[in-house]
Amino acid sequence: MKITIDSAWTATVTGDPLGVTPRFDFSSTGVYLAPYANREERERFLRDTFGSQEWLWDTPDTLGFDRGSRELIGAEFELPGESASAEDCARLPSAPPVRPGGLRADEERNCRLEVTSVLCRAPGDAVLTCLRDLDILDEPLEARIGIAPDVALLVQHGSVVGWSLTDPARYLTTGYAAPDPIPPSPDTRRLLSACLDLITEPVIDGVMDGEPAALARLRTAHQALQAQREDRRRGDALLALIANLVEDYGNW
Repeated sequence: MKITIDSAWTATVTGDPLGVTPRFDFSSTGVYLAPYANREERERFLRDTFGSQEWLWDTPDTLGFDRGSRELIGAEFELPGESASAEDCARLPSAPPVRPGGLRADEERNCRLEVTSVLCRAPGDAVLTCLRDLDILDEPLEARIGIAPDVALLVQHGSVVGWSLTDPARYLTTGYAAPDPIPPSPDTRRLLSACLDLITEPVIDGVMDGEPAALARLRTAHQALQAQREDRRRGDALLALIANLVEDYGNW
């Protein structure tokens, strides 16, 4: 199967998905499929690969392909800042199922994978699906390509139109640290949902505008994260961003 990533730039689906564990860095609202463990290694990764990468003021999602094999070896995705309504999220097709597969670029040159604009959240935030736009929900998906554990690219009419992360709570972390191998606690899953509410529209608009109800939700989440005793590493990953929001907006 060939897929289009940027205009006429194409890649072929292979049988070898990435073996890296996803990292959901909540402080930067990014999901990383990373063959690097620090800033220096990331800079080397960006320098030594081709594909969709940040350049000056332009910050698309990242797909890094090896220059020798043209195989996908790493990716970075940014979570959208807008949550779709529950009605729109319910329209997200459940088919086709995810099929594991890697990508091989059909030629060595750079492309551009536009960041997604809207977030569809499954009940309990069991799956986060990030879409180019809501018009995608009007037609079936052609494929879900599982490029790494619990991470899939969504394909419609032969083009990549979004991506998804299954069980996002499991992969919460900060910076370059690997996620905790122990499964997340029920409290962490609940707090992740509360925090996702707070960092996406429309609730984040209320926080920044000083609306009392939104600020009350922010303070409640902040206190709960500070008081959490188990699953502390994931709690700290959520707290890093929520504490910044409290510092910036919590004193209205």
